[in-house]
Amino acid sequence: MDGTGWRPVKRTRAFEDVLAQIERRIAEDGLTAGDRLPAERHLAEQLGVSRSSVREAMRVLETLGVVSSQVGRGPDAGAVLTSRPDSPLTDLLRLHLGLASLEMREVIDARHMIEQWAAAHAATAGADTSGLAAALAGMDAATSAEEFVEHDIAFHRAIADASGNRLIAAMMRSLRDSMRRYSVEAVQRLGDTSVLRADHVRILEAIGRGDRDEAVRAVSDHLAHAYPSLFR
Repeated sequence: MDGTGWRPVKRTRAFEDVLAQIERRIAEDGLTAGDRLPAERHLAEQLGVSRSSVREAMRVLETLGVVSSQVGRGPDAGAVLTSRPDSPLTDLLRLHLGLASLEMREVIDARHMIEQWAAAHAATAGADTSGLAAALAGMDAATSAEEFVEHDIAFHRAIADASGNRLIAAMMRSLRDSMRRYSVEAVQRLGDTSVLRADHVRILEAIGRGDRDEAVRAVSDHLAHAYPSLFR
């Protein structure tokens, strides 16, 4: 290790060693979102690898939602650490749904468990329900299945956000975004969204008055109405 804290890396699959060292520095130096990594040229010199290896590592990290690459000079040079865990997870889930390596039933089951937990904790915490109310108003004004689903996703994201658990919120955003196409198809099959609207009102009111058990029941009933073939 030299005075910069970076260690020369192995020559085989150098970009993987670059990734490992960046992960180590994040853990050991307490780097957080908003911190800047050294510029590409400086990082390559410190690690003893080519700039192409550093560039490949940065592309991987950007795909994972860990860095945002920026072009600049001086203090503005180098990638900035970010925190977007839901973005790569959304892409991963959508691809595996498309490849049929995950079944829709498995995704709905996962959502069922996560959203029941989120609704229960949001109700217990007396969370602000303004985000849910705004999304409900958007659904009422929707003129297409796509627009309805856009606000429906916002409603269920708001439940997860209201739980106060950032990981649960990120997982819910990923689950809902990866299911967007399937959600539109479900709404189109139903045609009449009045049942779904009544479910949303019930969830909103249960969380608003702090009724944990009713919030859990309302979420479960809502998913059964939205995906009846999966809840037989």
